[in-house]
Amino acid sequence: MTIRADNLADAELLRTDTGFMGVPWAASAEGAGAAIIGVPFDCGTHAFRIGSRQGPQAIREQSRLVRAFESEVADYDIRAALKLVDCGDVILTPSRIEDAFARIEAAAWRIIDAGATPIGFGGDGSISVPLVRAAARRWPDLCVLHVDSHTDCHQVNPEHPYDSSSQFSHAALEQRISPSASYHVGIRGSTYRAGVFQHTRALGYNIITMREYMRRGEADVLAELHQAMKGRPVYLSWDMDAFDPSVAPGVCTPTWGGFTAREGLQFLRGLTGLDIVAADINTVSPPHDVQGMAAHLAAHVAFETLLLLEKTPSRPG
Repeated sequence: MTIRADNLADAELLRTDTGFMGVPWAASAEGAGAAIIGVPFDCGTHAFRIGSRQGPQAIREQSRLVRAFESEVADYDIRAALKLVDCGDVILTPSRIEDAFARIEAAAWRIIDAGATPIGFGGDGSISVPLVRAAARRWPDLCVLHVDSHTDCHQVNPEHPYDSSSQFSHAALEQRISPSASYHVGIRGSTYRAGVFQHTRALGYNIITMREYMRRGEADVLAELHQAMKGRPVYLSWDMDAFDPSVAPGVCTPTWGGFTAREGLQFLRGLTGLDIVAADINTVSPPHDVQGMAAHLAAHVAFETLLLLEKTPSRPG
């Protein structure tokens, strides 16, 4: 069962029966420290692997396997510590891209304006466009940490400007973020076009490929990220194909040679201390998943992200 708002101007969200990790559904993020926002959207441009619009609910369902206490680093209920709520899914029609983006931005802004940190569940990677737009309204000096197998920074096609391979071109060209302080980490694999790295760097972004990450080691890469992003508001975008398909098969663009589950979660935990003000976890595609593996791992990424938020420098108290 779902409950729809009668007026989009009053509420842009659709209630879900299963909140992330069992947290209550809320029409407003007032009083919350963080809020889940489901974005059941994909551009539908992939040739044959459509399904990430079903990702938000799959992540919520698999979150029933995530326990509330992490004895090693956080032996307390992070849901209570953050006063976490689940604001449900944005009401949208995936085929109406610009209208969907406007609705996503409006819903995310309601969460930000209420003083909570939004965590978007995708959906394909294009959802970062409206979510970054909303965050940049509050934090004009925003930088991005994008963990992915692809930069998603292809040149924008003026005839069809939006797809899941150009969202960070939009973020830079619209001057929503500071590219010189922003990073794409874990990049690897083949692309459909030449010149992707050249274009990404021309916009000012930094790239750390998976090959470079493995050569340098986790500690060295984390040290660079902390130095570059210290004192800045950070938008964290985690594409689930950053993981190897052996541990996250149900993604839009599986690419071999990625993080193991242990490596990815350990890297994520190493971001503790960055001032993460908004985040998204995207590209879970349930029709292509195997026994919910990618969705289950995404739920753990979300849990670890909550632990990061609780330790952000700008967090009140």
